[in-house]
Amino acid sequence: MKPLRTVKWAELCWPEILDYVQDGPKAVILPVGATEQHGPHMGTGMDSVAAERLALDVGLRCGVPVLPTLHYGCSIGHSHRWPGTVSVSPVTLINMVAEMGEWLFRAGFRRLFIVNGHVGNAAALRCALDTLRCRHEGLKVALFSDGDLSPTARAVFCRDGDDWHANAAETGLMMALAPEMVREDERVNADDPDRTANCVFAHPVNHTSANGVTGRPSEASREDGEALFAELVETLCEKVLRGLSEEAPLPGAYYQRIESHADACQ
Repeated sequence: MKPLRTVKWAELCWPEILDYVQDGPKAVILPVGATEQHGPHMGTGMDSVAAERLALDVGLRCGVPVLPTLHYGCSIGHSHRWPGTVSVSPVTLINMVAEMGEWLFRAGFRRLFIVNGHVGNAAALRCALDTLRCRHEGLKVALFSDGDLSPTARAVFCRDGDDWHANAAETGLMMALAPEMVREDERVNADDPDRTANCVFAHPVNHTSANGVTGRPSEASREDGEALFAELVETLCEKVLRGLSEEAPLPGAYYQRIESHADACQ
């Protein structure tokens, strides 16, 4: 197989994609982010930047093409209190990813790795995964969210609150990957505690945060962000590389087993 000229899907020509599908592992990575408020100190595209950079680094190391990032996710839990959030509904996100998967399957792709940079997308993306694997017996779909890629990563994200948002971990990631996203003069005074520890209900962010933050961005550092990103890349690379050759534990669908048994009895 010829090496890809670039892993960026938008820069590939259709003959290059065809060559990859015919001779390669038939895999592709989809980064999914969001456009939503991230407190008074950080840009609204943080989740998209994190998902895209992670997907591109992993795609480059694993030789897997990376689709253009979905910049709009399911952010309805952030309410309309702070301007900046532009959300789609869970159903819209499900349908978007499921329809994209349909096109990829028809083009010959059989392994889809979804890299999610926003906690609120997880339920809808899981529904999209279930939809695709139900519709297409031969399509394998994996969903990875950066916040729980590994126990180490999860511990870093949750260091200043289990219901974290725009916290030290996310702010440190942007200080390392896209420092233009962070307003240093606002960061040092943006801390807001996690108020959800003993809650029975899942309250929207406007009822749990005073400024859109949950955590302590004042404690963020570029060095911590670089270390966290390295952990995310290493962990996801290992999972993707295993996924490129993984087969289902048991072969065949139920109806195929019935047909095979019927043929054997004739």
